[in-house]
Amino acid sequence: MTAPASAPALRIFAGTTEGRLLCEWASGAGIPARAYAATEYGGELLGELPGIEVHAGRLDEADMERELSGARIVVDATHPFATLASGNIRAASLAVGARCLRLTRPVEALPKGVVSVASIACAARFLSENPGRALLTTGSKELAPYTRVADFSERFFVRVLPLPGAITKCIDAGFSPSHVIGMQGPFTRELNEAMLRQVGAQWLVTKDSGTVGGTAEKLAAARDVGARCIVVTRPAEGDGALSLREVEDALLREFAR
Repeated sequence: MTAPASAPALRIFAGTTEGRLLCEWASGAGIPARAYAATEYGGELLGELPGIEVHAGRLDEADMERELSGARIVVDATHPFATLASGNIRAASLAVGARCLRLTRPVEALPKGVVSVASIACAARFLSENPGRALLTTGSKELAPYTRVADFSERFFVRVLPLPGAITKCIDAGFSPSHVIGMQGPFTRELNEAMLRQVGAQWLVTKDSGTVGGTAEKLAAARDVGARCIVVTRPAEGDGALSLREVEDALLREFAR
């Protein structure tokens, strides 16, 4: 899997709303780019944009380095919690001599009463010490900590993308089909509220994915039904993280020469 010699000098890992917005901006600005999405579904969300090539499918470390050959600038617009992917992108960019820009979404203050935890394991530990049903909205990749909670198959309902792989992970982890909700967001406050009422949840577990990740709608819905929220805080971004506008300005300086 080697990038063609004619591949654009700009590469964008575009698995988020910010990544899609950047691709749309680059297309409108006449800056060719190659965009990467981890799944076919993610590639479809990018759509067809003039000047933007789309590669759908996961890349391992070796593939990523080969794929980024010839790049001048690589933009990491992956999810705030995709720390492994971000590390691989930085390493591959360094290996091929490309400048790597980290596009991050704004961090917003969480309201009072929210239980903030550092990881999904911490969220599961908290639930093991506090009774009540919970709606889990933290995805299908880290289900194991929840399964170590007593009576998890009765207490917990998990909401994941309606993809065969995600559903299978839930079933294999021990969740019964009646406790697995396969739906694609974004979810309104009203829909979140209806789900919480339907499953009788006293807790809602979510990642702090910001406004574009639907966190505000979840928190408001939980408040409306009298449920409490457990929020997994974001990993630290470190120095050098840029806003969408700052990345756009950097690209203009680089490619408008």
